[in-house]
Amino acid sequence: MPRVKVGPAPPDRKTLDVEIARLRDLDVGALRARWQDVFRRQPPPYLPRHLLFRMLAYRLQADHLGDLDGESRRLLDSAVSPEAAGKRAVEGARVTRDMSPGTMLGREWNGRMHRVAVLAEGFAWNGKTYPSLSKIALAITGTRWNGPRFFGLRDKPAREGGS
Repeated sequence: MPRVKVGPAPPDRKTLDVEIARLRDLDVGALRARWQDVFRRQPPPYLPRHLLFRMLAYRLQADHLGDLDGESRRLLDSAVSPEAAGKRAVEGARVTRDMSPGTMLGREWNGRMHRVAVLAEGFAWNGKTYPSLSKIALAITGTRWNGPRFFGLRDKPAREGGS
């Protein structure tokens, strides 16, 4: 009989909602104790109750449903402020969202022309479908690129001070 690999059970949303509801009822001392259990260290002493609650609730959700993907983490880590991260994310999404399916993009790399077709849900290149232009740029070059910039869809930032 062949072996069957059984993955983890799908997250139970109801259990997660109950755990978060329990957090709402805890006072600051109990939230600090829960923090100790979850993070295996003392919480910062200056955190008010509402931030303790939010951070614990986020960690519970991330543990149950999965955390941010690498691209989102990099976007947030590189941003000066949350507002800047949001603005960059919206601008980046707008570039690819404004292209209609059927649009063809081209880029020459190492003497070879690469053509990418814009689909309703992703991009087609070399007989495969990719979720982002960045994944295609990685496949073409072997290094990480900003996909829209690689395909010439974003302007290079203007230098301050002029020429």
